[in-house]
Amino acid sequence: MSPVTHFFAGWLLAGATPLNRREKAAVSFAAVAPDIDGLGAVPELLTRHSRHPLPWFSQYHHSLHTLAFASLLTLAVFLLLRFPGKTFAAPSPGGHRYPGHPWTAGLLVFLSFHLHLFCDLIGSRGPDGYSWPIPYLKPFSNAVQLSWHGQWALNGWQNVVITCVLLLAILWTTWRTGSSPLELASARASHEVVTAIRRRFPARTSA
Repeated sequence: MSPVTHFFAGWLLAGATPLNRREKAAVSFAAVAPDIDGLGAVPELLTRHSRHPLPWFSQYHHSLHTLAFASLLTLAVFLLLRFPGKTFAAPSPGGHRYPGHPWTAGLLVFLSFHLHLFCDLIGSRGPDGYSWPIPYLKPFSNAVQLSWHGQWALNGWQNVVITCVLLLAILWTTWRTGSSPLELASARASHEVVTAIRRRFPARTSA
């Protein structure tokens, strides 16, 4: 699936929790992090007609879709959140302050990473029909290559539908919790979006 779809899924995993802004950012990033190895597509495209092409995407795509990388990422995030140098408590757009939740954030980072793997497993088939198996135990073993024969294409209608459903779910979560993905960049912008959505769809009041 596309990085946008992965990000939406990661944000939804974090957005409905009392995590602070920094922790939500970590969980959202974890949903996209496995695709860092996809950056090899840039040099591969730029050098494909040269005398010395760099097949970095073809050779290394999915090389970070592993349990080892998931564990390293989870540990790094936990340590950064657990020992930030000072107590971290980020204000929410509504003005409340949430304490840090490093253990919960670490668990959700691990789950978010694996949510990415699951999404790739069901819907990331290339245009040539290649299913890009996931070398889950690499670099220690090549014995496990996760794949699914029913995997649909990366640009398949299924992924479009899933992305739209996730976007609607984000809008609903934003309305319900007062927290939106924009808060990762600007708490003020997020607050304005939440206000606009709630003004457009006010909560029903009992008679």
